Amino acid sequence: MTKIINLRTRRKQAARGAARGEGDRRAAQSGLSKADKALSAAREARARRELDGKRRDQPSDPETPPSDP
Repeated sequence: MTKIINLRTRRKQAARGAARGEGDRRAAQSGLSKADKALSAAREARARRELDGKRRDQPSDPETPPSDP
């Protein structure tokens, strides 16, 4: 026999888990020095540029995302 679950409780638990994960990420980031934050931002920007460089269809305007046909 299946166990009965309360969906409202599950939804609240999922929201708490997401908030806890976001809080953990922010807490870890606030403990970093300014140089570490800058290094992390530079690495993220470089990864984004590399990924955009491997895109097959180049958008005409870099600010607008490509539209799917």
